[in-house]
Amino acid sequence: ISGTCCVVRGCTNNQRRLWLDEQCFEHAPRTKRECSCVQRYTFHRLPTDEEARRMWLKNLNLKRPPKTLYVCSFHFVDKKPPDKKRRVLRRIDSSVSEEPSSTSVHSCDAQTQWVDPGMEEHTYSKGPIISCSMSTPSPELSHPVADGMLQSDADSLLYTGIPLVEFHTLVSCLQPFAPTTSSVPVVDQILMTLMKLRQNFVMADLARRFKTSQSQVSKTVGQWIDIMSEHMKDLIPWLPRETIRATLPQAFKEQFSNTTCVVDCSETVLQKAKNLDSRSESYSHYYASNTVKYVVAISPSGIIMFISDAYGGKCSDRYITQSSGFLDYLRAGDEVMGDRGFTIRDLLEERRVNLIIPAFTRKGSQLTNEEVTHTRRIAHARIHVERAIRRLKVYKILSQTVPINLVPKIDKILKICAGLVNLRGKLISSEK
Repeated sequence: ISGTCCVVRGCTNNQRRLWLDEQCFEHAPRTKRECSCVQRYTFHRLPTDEEARRMWLKNLNLKRPPKTLYVCSFHFVDKKPPDKKRRVLRRIDSSVSEEPSSTSVHSCDAQTQWVDPGMEEHTYSKGPIISCSMSTPSPELSHPVADGMLQSDADSLLYTGIPLVEFHTLVSCLQPFAPTTSSVPVVDQILMTLMKLRQNFVMADLARRFKTSQSQVSKTVGQWIDIMSEHMKDLIPWLPRETIRATLPQAFKEQFSNTTCVVDCSETVLQKAKNLDSRSESYSHYYASNTVKYVVAISPSGIIMFISDAYGGKCSDRYITQSSGFLDYLRAGDEVMGDRGFTIRDLLEERRVNLIIPAFTRKGSQLTNEEVTHTRRIAHARIHVERAIRRLKVYKILSQTVPINLVPKIDKILKICAGLVNLRGKLISSEK
């Protein structure tokens, strides 16, 4: 299926891009084809069931479908087409719940994505409260789960995104701010929160791993996202100009020695909301999905110095750059490196800041030799900085679909993930 590609308008995912031999930054120096990571996306054919087939064609707005039609997993809430059994499974799961569950059934339209019960907030908390006696935990459960789960740097990087020493340092710094209402050890509370950000595990999975209730996991993750975002702000510093100059990589020293930061815009897919206005505000034509967009400014050495709040996917890069407060950090004489899409030269010139972007052709004219050379140098310098953005997307809460119950906390999640990337350690070796 070498010619397989997604038919969704605006989506560029295809089989060739899926298996490009690029380096995997988690398991270097393996290539993606050799890597043990789960594929970023898969392809699904048009269903044979007549009703499902008609619904697919309606949503794809295709009157005359091609002979072989594929849709990539980016356009499904669970990375795969829903099946009819999901409704039955959800009713069974609700009926055997140990705690009372709401019995009302709400109708869903065809455009609303199915909700994974494990990712939902605990809906049964809205039902009647039944008092019960709390059993004494067994001795084998009194030890933190983190002690057995995190044995090495590899384990810590897998579940938290940071080395083991940095994880324990983070725990010791955050412990004084821990809520006193939970019986779960503080180290486990922080670990389950980082596991949600790093691997985007569903709440039911985390509840099973930490031997607690799903409601407790949901409450704990929400509380710690608030706490971490408040006390990890110092991990995203705007570096002084002298520090930036002293830590310039070799790729910047020769041609771009005055560069203050490299700015880029990134997007994260959201679970589709039921509210049509919310869908409209967050719809991205590039991803053909509902997304949030944010600006990231990175120092030449790879430190994330600024990350904006999340904006709707239909907002332009210029609007986000202007309204996010990024421009307030710049001083006269600074240089900002960006991509062709950043049409902010006039905004920077007002502050006497220079914009460095690759050259592009106008009206069919070709680039001169000097412009080609300049563009190559910019691309070479940006390689290391793009690795920092890839480190940010290592947190699957940002590279996969954000559950609907965590969308209100997306601004705080961005700040936490950026701080964790900076905490991870050196990105660029001194000789580069």
